[in-house]
Amino acid sequence: MRSKKNRPKERGRVGISRRMENIMNCLCSGGQLRADQMVPSSEILAANDYLQSSSSSRAADVEPRQDTGNIEEAESSLRESGCLNYEEARALLGRYEYQKGNIEAALHVFEGINIAAVAPKMKLTLAKKGERRRRRSQSDAAPPMSIHAVSLILEAIFLKAKSLQGLGRFKEAAQSCNIILDIVESSLPEGLHVNFGSDCKLQETLNKAIELLPELWKLADSPHEAILSYRRALLHPWNLDAETNAKIQKEFAVYLLYSGGEASPPELRSQMDGSFVPRNNIEEAILLLIILLRKFSLEKIEWDPSILDHLSYALSLSGGLRALANQVEGLLPGIMNREERYYTLVLCYYGDGDSLNALNLLKKLLSKRENPKHLPALLMASKICGENPNFAEDGISYARRALESLQGGCAEMRGVANYLLGISLSVHSRSVVADSERVQRQDEALHALETAGRMMKVRDPNVVYHLSIENAEQRKLDAALYYANHFIKLEGGSSVKGWLLLARILSAKKRLKDAETIINAAIDQTGKWDQGQLLRTKAKLQIARGRLKQAIKTYTHLLAILQVQRKSFGSGMKFLKGSGYPDKSLELDTWHDLAYVYISLSQWHDAEICLSKSRSISPYSAARYHAMGLIYQKQSLNKEALKAFANAVDIEPTHIPSLISMAVVLRHLGLQSDAVVKSLLTQALCLDRMNPSAWFNLGLVYKHNGAASSQEAAECFQAAARLEESTPVEPFR
Repeated sequence: MRSKKNRPKERGRVGISRRMENIMNCLCSGGQLRADQMVPSSEILAANDYLQSSSSSRAADVEPRQDTGNIEEAESSLRESGCLNYEEARALLGRYEYQKGNIEAALHVFEGINIAAVAPKMKLTLAKKGERRRRRSQSDAAPPMSIHAVSLILEAIFLKAKSLQGLGRFKEAAQSCNIILDIVESSLPEGLHVNFGSDCKLQETLNKAIELLPELWKLADSPHEAILSYRRALLHPWNLDAETNAKIQKEFAVYLLYSGGEASPPELRSQMDGSFVPRNNIEEAILLLIILLRKFSLEKIEWDPSILDHLSYALSLSGGLRALANQVEGLLPGIMNREERYYTLVLCYYGDGDSLNALNLLKKLLSKRENPKHLPALLMASKICGENPNFAEDGISYARRALESLQGGCAEMRGVANYLLGISLSVHSRSVVADSERVQRQDEALHALETAGRMMKVRDPNVVYHLSIENAEQRKLDAALYYANHFIKLEGGSSVKGWLLLARILSAKKRLKDAETIINAAIDQTGKWDQGQLLRTKAKLQIARGRLKQAIKTYTHLLAILQVQRKSFGSGMKFLKGSGYPDKSLELDTWHDLAYVYISLSQWHDAEICLSKSRSISPYSAARYHAMGLIYQKQSLNKEALKAFANAVDIEPTHIPSLISMAVVLRHLGLQSDAVVKSLLTQALCLDRMNPSAWFNLGLVYKHNGAASSQEAAECFQAAARLEESTPVEPFR
């Protein structure tokens, strides 16, 4: 038996059902509902609670939403107009179905709304409200709809888009969502003023539509429309709050960076002359992210660390790491801790080519006052030092400190530390004067690299590559050949430097034909722009095989490719900032190589033409002065040759060919003592212990001294002969 206290609730449900039935009858007949038939707010809420509880067991793809504000908004529309028209009734009932999770039923209801018929009234209502707001006048004729009714219809259009999204009909959903923006934008071309629609949920619906539209276009696989919708959201004054605007800016920047497509530049007609207009995806993303950082600095939005991550990626792609450093330096205190800030700046400076400032910051970070055991900083310091012979000894120290802090730690990280230790030891060995210490450093370098290889299971291409080079420079050519082949397999045959190293090792083993075959295979697998160094090596192999005419053809082909590349660069081809003209040094070296070929053929005029071409590229080149000196030397103009070699040494004191040639001319002229000649050759050997020409000419100096130096002369000649047998056509590095 039903209790008495339940009877009022049941009567309320019956009343609501009758009123709902009246609304449904109105929908079926296409008529209007009178104000005295409208559902009171309290009863609508009760009905909503009842309907929600009765459908709680239904599976819904769309999250149900309780929205009492819009129910009251619907009532406001009824009170203002005195009746509920067909579209408004469908908007209200469609929202009920959507909230229950019946998105197909909701969509069916929403599709009955004649948007084309009601849109002009909505636009006129919004326009009149905007005009009254500006003029502060209430004397105009009443708008055709209430602002609450407009808000209700706009919400229905939005929920229709959400329903279509839930059903996987993304393009239709985007088109539906776009209608909202079209209505508001055409009604209020100057934008929404502050507090527009604050007495209803119009602004909230508009914000949601603006955020949803780009996502729908992305789901519909329409990247161009997604980008246009993002730009529309950001460029039109929609009266978005700061957080919503920042969210859209960040999402747009992320899409530009990682979508994989290239957007056309924005058409910013409203921009002032001289203002920055992004030309591509990366520039537009960088602009958005810097604006977000600026907003944070002005305390308009909350801090989001991912903004700096995305900006770091974008600026590293565009070569703007110095600009990234400026942004990091400009962050408010407390956002990044000191260690993170220092290390980020180190990466920026290093990536920008400023290794010295990067190293100074690392020294500060690794001081006792900061964190002397900061592992990434220790590894980075060792890497930077290993690239500069003047700091190689410091690099050894940093790598060993890293290994000490990694005792019992990650094997991969210990492998990295050993790899960097091997690099620094190898670099340091080349600057050591004493033979015993040099040999010791070389052994230690090879041991460290082999240890790194074992720890990384010989899978790291960098470790394998340096293992090959180190073995090659120590003339352990079989081991070097094994690692070079393994490196090419690891890289899948895509690395030019792997093919070059393999060819150089084969040339050191005097397998010149095999080396040329390898280079030809690499050329076939490489794009034309990347063939430069391969063609140069091929020409040197042809020279070593005595095929000078073929070498000239190869050099000519290479210069033709470089010329086309230069023209393409000059006509607007884009390269990373700071990279300058691509392969400029390669073109310079190629002209010098070709000049040497003509010198060997005694074709002085052709050689001089090549040198004039190189001069137009770089007026001050040690190699060019050295080639000029050889021309004079071949013509027995020894004094002019000596002057040219001296100029080369003045430009580049470490230019080994010029040091050796200068010693040869001085010994021939007899203008200086043997001590001066010996000093020049010793200096050359300090720079390159594996140079057979330097050993041979030093042997001639000792031989000239007579029987007293015959033992030294014999040792020099033996060293020269042994090295000549294993000298590659060009240096391994």
